[in-house]
Amino acid sequence: MSWLYEIFGIPFGYLMMWIYDLVQNYGVAIILFTLVTKLILLPVNYKTQKNAARMQLLNPELAKIRKSYKDNPQKMQEEQMKLYQREGVNPMGSCLPAVIQMVLLFGVLDVVYKPLTHIIRFSDKTIAGARTIASEIGKITIKESDLRNELSILNIFNDNKSGFTSVGEQFSEKVSEFYENFSIFGINLGAIPSVPESWSDMGQVGLFLVPIFAGLSQLVYTLYSQIHQKKKNPDMPNMGCMNVMLYLMPLLSVFFAFQVAAGVGFYWIFSSIFSFAITVLLNHYFSDKRIAAIVEKEREKAKKYAEVNGGKKTFMQKMLEQQQAAMEEQKKQQTLYKENGEKMSRSEANAYNRQLLNEARKRMAEKYGDDYNDE
Repeated sequence: MSWLYEIFGIPFGYLMMWIYDLVQNYGVAIILFTLVTKLILLPVNYKTQKNAARMQLLNPELAKIRKSYKDNPQKMQEEQMKLYQREGVNPMGSCLPAVIQMVLLFGVLDVVYKPLTHIIRFSDKTIAGARTIASEIGKITIKESDLRNELSILNIFNDNKSGFTSVGEQFSEKVSEFYENFSIFGINLGAIPSVPESWSDMGQVGLFLVPIFAGLSQLVYTLYSQIHQKKKNPDMPNMGCMNVMLYLMPLLSVFFAFQVAAGVGFYWIFSSIFSFAITVLLNHYFSDKRIAAIVEKEREKAKKYAEVNGGKKTFMQKMLEQQQAAMEEQKKQQTLYKENGEKMSRSEANAYNRQLLNEARKRMAEKYGDDYNDE
């Protein structure tokens, strides 16, 4: 998985370097970097939230279908597919944007965790040498595979600057200069938060509060999301264990933020704040009236597409029809079992299922004039 961090960390790393060169403060750079990356991901969030809002608009009809066919899961799925197809809604439409967002976040985290690589621009060889010295001084093992290894180096360097003089590329001079800009609001973002020895020292108090606010900001965001979903869909069932996990995550954030440099918790705070703000704005934008207009526009768009392309349907419509066709074939298979009275072996059933699926795909290809390959 480390290659994912590195690939997406490179472009975001240049972005962070440019922001830091502009403001010359690591804390301010994290705030601006977080804001810019959230804006970069805004189109993805927009698409995800639009699809979620459209799905919420269908909830009353979906509830009727579930109630009408609660004893017939097969028919329930068929009716749901018909509804999605008629309304031009892809029930899996939020998955791809969510995957894109998750992948890009690998790069964001790589930048936050690796200031020596992305801001000071040390070579891998220099960082490896610093890691070896930090392990010896700190009497701990700092592995290259540990995403937080550079923050660990910085933390040990702060207390033992003279021990790093043997590292090349003017390591001590550059890191010392960087450390001068590593604090914000009197908080050293390279230090690991702990209970203050003196509550009158505002720097220590601020450092202690970073993990607390990291958890609180995430909790507020989670509560808002849950309340909004319940408001839009009162019949939404309680998610049980999922709810427990949602509220457990802020506590875990507090715990982990006490184990790593404060810069990480500082990033989590503003990530939650900006995510909360964007979600509130998008929820306000996607009113029921606007979503109804979007749904109508999508219907017209699908209709025009079919007219221009000689009745051909969109990829999503084809996918839904193929799923429906596969379900019909599965239904026929169940009927065969009942009439035959004999049970197929597992290998026979698998072969039969493959045959039915290929036949359904072939029919869809012939219907839309597409190429078909049964391999």
